Amino acid sequence: MKRNLKFVAFLLLISLALTACGKTPPNQSTTQPVSADSNNLFEQIQAEGKIRIGTEGVYSPFSFHDASGKLTGFDIEIVEEVANRLGVKPEFVETQWDGIFAGLDSNRFDMIANQIEIRPDRQEKYDFSDPYVVSKPVLIVRSDNDTIKSFEDLKGKKAAQQLISNYKDIAISYGAEIVTDESFNQGIDLVVSKRADVIINDKLAFQDVKKQKPDVAIKAVAEYDKVAKMGFMFNKGNNKELIDAVNKALSDMKSDGTYLSISQKYFETDVSK
Repeated sequence: MKRNLKFVAFLLLISLALTACGKTPPNQSTTQPVSADSNNLFEQIQAEGKIRIGTEGVYSPFSFHDASGKLTGFDIEIVEEVANRLGVKPEFVETQWDGIFAGLDSNRFDMIANQIEIRPDRQEKYDFSDPYVVSKPVLIVRSDNDTIKSFEDLKGKKAAQQLISNYKDIAISYGAEIVTDESFNQGIDLVVSKRADVIINDKLAFQDVKKQKPDVAIKAVAEYDKVAKMGFMFNKGNNKELIDAVNKALSDMKSDGTYLSISQKYFETDVSK
């Protein structure tokens, strides 16, 4: 019995000595949590357990509030699933379109999910995920407008467009005068009230408006000849690991049918092609 007590005391002394020397007992992890000060954005996001996402919240069917007031939409559901696969929670930061790029510049959020077209001029300053939507711009006028039938008819006409949009650039390239709006819905109101002649916007967004409000007095008269590819947008720099993880999540979603399920819910088709 005395020998057993001495042996126990001996083991206790060794354990205390190991602890004092900073040794870690067997089977106990030595991994430390990633610092939120890391230069790697993906590591910061993992450390905080959330990813901040800039979005409009007024652009149906991509990012909008439903009848209950909940933020929802195609982009919202896609990025929620991406965040889930990254093992973090999505935190949406609603921002007006004309300030959304500046919000990313100032690190108010980690990425933008709001139907941002991947363009060479934007790629000079920002990084993008792989495309997750493919669509085309359309030319929209009042239902009783029979004088504007193509993009070539835009010269000297008033186009309701948001300032930093690719649709504004298209309108200017055809000689239109820009009437600034803050959202697609406001632009439609400007056209319906004859304060603007046209609005150029995404074909899918136009189809959703006609589906939700079939009596709204607008029509699409022409489709742009170039396809637009949309991606999630990030600041350039320390984001490669994050973008790789987002791209893998998107790829896996397409492979296992999750993407198609969300796409059919909103558009009744696969909008990635």
